[in-house]
Amino acid sequence: MTTPTPDTQRHRKATVMSQPSVQSGSPGSDPDTRPATVTRGRHHRLELVIWGAHGGAGTTTLATWLQPALDAGAMSPGVAPTLPAAMTAGQVRVIACRCTAWSAAQADDAVTVATEHGGNVAVLAVVSDGRPEPHLATVRFQLLGARVGAVVRVPFVAGLRLADDPATVPLPRPVLRALAQIQAAAGRPSPLR
Repeated sequence: MTTPTPDTQRHRKATVMSQPSVQSGSPGSDPDTRPATVTRGRHHRLELVIWGAHGGAGTTTLATWLQPALDAGAMSPGVAPTLPAAMTAGQVRVIACRCTAWSAAQADDAVTVATEHGGNVAVLAVVSDGRPEPHLATVRFQLLGARVGAVVRVPFVAGLRLADDPATVPLPRPVLRALAQIQAAAGRPSPLR
């Protein structure tokens, strides 16, 4: 076994330092374990951080439609969910959930976690699953409205079921209006396309 020379060690270190940062949502990308320098550099360019109150909340789709935005993944279930590093970097926060009673309860937990860490939630985006919103969910979302900047309902988009990429799906006018409401509530007004 040979001992690495100082030149070899410097080359290895330079190679590791020059590797591209891992994108959120890719395998092995835990925002809490990424180097702080990489995290800080990426977040200065991003305006919206979208965190799911649960898996399947639509964070990736919203992040695609609201670029530039970061998909911060979903809140882990458990007694003490942790807040992604991205949510503590002073960015505008959007929490996404579905329109069910269970999703509303998860959204309440996510808002609590975010606010307990000194953050504010600019938008709670309630993403439709194509079915009517249950009364219990509506009541919970009304109560959450006092704790967030805005509650915005994102209508169901049937075209997403057939698409490989949400960016390629033509968006109906009501969805464009909902996206504009999210942008405005986040302090980032944009005209409808």
